[in-house]
Amino acid sequence: MNERPQDAKTRLARRRFTLIAAAIAAGAAAGVALIYGIGGPQGNANAECRPELAAAQRAASFARGEVAAVNVAKSGLKLPDVSFRDASGKSLTLSSFRGRTVLLNLWATWCVPCRKEMPALDSLEQRLGGPNFQVVAVNIDTRDLDKPKTWLKEVGVERLAYYADPSAKIFQDLKAIGRAFGMPTTILIDGNGCEIGTIAGPAEWASDDAIKLIEAATKP
Repeated sequence: MNERPQDAKTRLARRRFTLIAAAIAAGAAAGVALIYGIGGPQGNANAECRPELAAAQRAASFARGEVAAVNVAKSGLKLPDVSFRDASGKSLTLSSFRGRTVLLNLWATWCVPCRKEMPALDSLEQRLGGPNFQVVAVNIDTRDLDKPKTWLKEVGVERLAYYADPSAKIFQDLKAIGRAFGMPTTILIDGNGCEIGTIAGPAEWASDDAIKLIEAATKP
């Protein structure tokens, strides 16, 4: 029995709709994966960082509770040697901290979650900061360059060293490898510049969960 022209058109339209819907769903899933670092760009993944995955493996079981959103590294990712300046204007790079585990945090005064997170980062630095670990919080305000220091005093930060990149290039460099899509962005990095874990958004870094995760990551 021959199919009527109208029926054939209806069948073709339904098929096209199904294909378009599938494509949209796939695109949305890819977007979510990219934003949260799931299957996203791996940047400079290389063999140099594979032995360092032991730190990530130790930390993985502690990525829970207040730091459950930390995406622990599963492959060797060497972070770019991003640059920024200290309070005196001296130029530094990530490699300036080689040999020390670093919690690299990007923040800005216009970032509402940063206001709550910064005191917790300050408490974390006060508790665990030392020769083996440091919180490196880098401000990326691009206009009023005096405002960030005043802002830190307002929120009660006392222990964190001041670092800044008014050009915000550090954000773009990390975004290029799929590790920065919003504020705040935080990356836990081992002493060789390899990723241990990444989180998009704030976390309660002064919590027992966070302390346990950092201690596991820095354990010899």
